[in-house]
Amino acid sequence: MASPHRALFSIVTFAAGSVLLAWSPAPQEAPEGYAIANEKVIDRCSRCHVVDDDGRMSRISYLRKTPEGWQTSIRRMMALHGARLNQADATEIVRYLANEQGLAPEELRPGMFEVERRSLDHDYEGDSGVEYTCIQCHSMGRVITQRRTGEEWSLLLATHRGLYPLVDRQAFRNGGRGGPDSGPHPMDEAIDHLSEVFPLETPEWSAWSATKRSPRLAGTWTLAGHEPGKGPIFGTVTIIADPGDPDAFTTSTAYVYAESGQRVQRTGRSAIYTGFQWRGRSNPGAEDELREVMLVERGQSEISGRWFRGDYDEVGPDVTLRRVSGGAVVSGVYPMALEKGVATDVQVFGLGLTSSSELDFGAGITVESTNAGTDGSLRVRVSVMANANLGARDVYSNGSIAERAVVVHDGVDRIGITPETGLARAGGVVHPKGYQAFDAIGYDNGPDGEPNTDDDLNLGRVAVSWHLEEYAATFGDDDIDFVGHIGTDGVFVPAVDGPNPERSGLRNNIGDVWVVATLGDGGALSARAHLVVAPPLYMRWEPWREIESGRPPIGDER
Repeated sequence: MASPHRALFSIVTFAAGSVLLAWSPAPQEAPEGYAIANEKVIDRCSRCHVVDDDGRMSRISYLRKTPEGWQTSIRRMMALHGARLNQADATEIVRYLANEQGLAPEELRPGMFEVERRSLDHDYEGDSGVEYTCIQCHSMGRVITQRRTGEEWSLLLATHRGLYPLVDRQAFRNGGRGGPDSGPHPMDEAIDHLSEVFPLETPEWSAWSATKRSPRLAGTWTLAGHEPGKGPIFGTVTIIADPGDPDAFTTSTAYVYAESGQRVQRTGRSAIYTGFQWRGRSNPGAEDELREVMLVERGQSEISGRWFRGDYDEVGPDVTLRRVSGGAVVSGVYPMALEKGVATDVQVFGLGLTSSSELDFGAGITVESTNAGTDGSLRVRVSVMANANLGARDVYSNGSIAERAVVVHDGVDRIGITPETGLARAGGVVHPKGYQAFDAIGYDNGPDGEPNTDDDLNLGRVAVSWHLEEYAATFGDDDIDFVGHIGTDGVFVPAVDGPNPERSGLRNNIGDVWVVATLGDGGALSARAHLVVAPPLYMRWEPWREIESGRPPIGDER
C-alpha cells in the first residue's frame, strides 16, 4: 500500500511502442495543517510560504515544535534565505507558533533532555535503524521534539540532503544495513517510522490545545535541586506576574549550596510557551548568567527542569520548585544520611521554620535540639536508635512533608560514580572547552545485605579523593598525559584544543581515561568511571547564541 507522502508513478504505453513514465499525486486523506491567524507571520513569511484558501501556509502549517525549534527555523531562514526580521517581529512569531503549534506536555516530556541541554546516552525505544540514521549528526531528542505530516517528514529529509550533502554517505544513502538489496532504504524506513510515531495530529495535542491557558504562577516557591560537582541546593523563588503580559514573569531567587554554604542571589525574567514551557534567564548579562528550561506541571504547583550556562551548557543544576500555600514548609535536609546508633547534626531547609517548629523524622529518630539559623534553616541534632529500621524517611513539620528527605543506614558499603561514562571536549583556544562533573555516591547494601539490588540505599554524595588512570586502549597508550586533569571537586578540566606538537602525529588532546574516586585514607572503597575526551564541538548553530554581537538571540524574549 502506498504511503500518503509518496507520489504514484504509472507506465503508459503508446501504439507506436514508446513508453512514458506518468506522474500523479498520491491519494490524500482529510486535509491537515493549521490556519495561520497571526498577521505578523503572514506578512513576514508569505513571500516564500504560500497561503492557501484555508489560511494554511506551505511548510509552516504542517509541523509543531518547541520554542527552540521555531527559533532555529527563523535563524535558518535569516542565514540562508534572506529573511529580514527585527527582534520584536521574531519574538512575536516564535511566541505565536510555539503557542499554537507547540507540543503537549506528554509529547515533550520524553524529549526534555534535548531542550534542557543534557549530555546523556539516551536510549530510544523506537526503531533502532531509524535512530542510527538520525544520530549520525544530532540526538534523537531533536526528532522527538517535533511533529509533522508524512509529507513534511519527507521534505525535512530532502532539506537535510540539500543543506548537508555529506549525509548521503553518512546515513541516508548507504544502501541499507546489509547492502543495496537487503531491504527497505534507510530514508524510506525513517519517513515511514517518523510519520507513524510523530504525526502532526495526536490525541495528546488535541486535548491540550483545546484547554491550554496562561499559567497562574505568581507567589512564593521553595527550591530544591542538585548541581554535579557541588551537591544539593535549597532556597526560595518569588515569581511576579507581568501585568501587561499573562505569559511573562519576573523572578527573585535565593539559594544556598548545602555542602559549602555558598549563597547565591539571582533575578530574572521568563516567558511561558504553550501554557507550560518555562523559558527564562537569571542574572542576564552577568558572568554567572543561567538559562532556565523547565516544565510547569498540570496542577501548577510544581515546576521542574534544568538551569545551565549559555556558554557551557554542561554547567548548572537540576531544580524543582514547589508552590508555598501557607505555613511552614520543609524542602530538604542535609546531610541526608543518618547512621544507626549515632547522633548527627543536620540542617533542615525550607520556609517559615522556627526553633519551635515541630519536626518528626519518623520512628527510631529523636530530635535532641533545634536552633534557628540566620539563613532561615534550622540546625537540628538528631539521634538514631541502634535498632532503627533501614531506609528512607519522610520529614514532617507543622503539616508540611519532605518526602524521602533522610535515609537511615548502618554504614557505607560501596561507592559509585555518576555518570558512569562521561564526555568532555578539548578546547579553550579556538573552541570552548567541554567540562564534565562527576559525583561520588555512597550506598548501603540495604536490608538484604546484597549490593546492586533493588533495596540498596542511596546516601548522597560522599567526600572522596579523585585521580585519573590510563584507559589502555592501545599499546603504549599515553592519553593521560595530554587530555587534562580532574579537580578535588570531581570536575574534569580538559586540555586545550590542538593539534598538539608534543603528541605523535600532531594529534589533538583527546583520548580515554579512567576517573577514580577513593573513600577514606586507606582507600578501602573506590569506584571508577570511563571518561572520553573528544575533539571540540566545531559547529554549533543554536537559537540563543549571539556571542559576537552581544544582542539578545533572535526570537528570544527572555
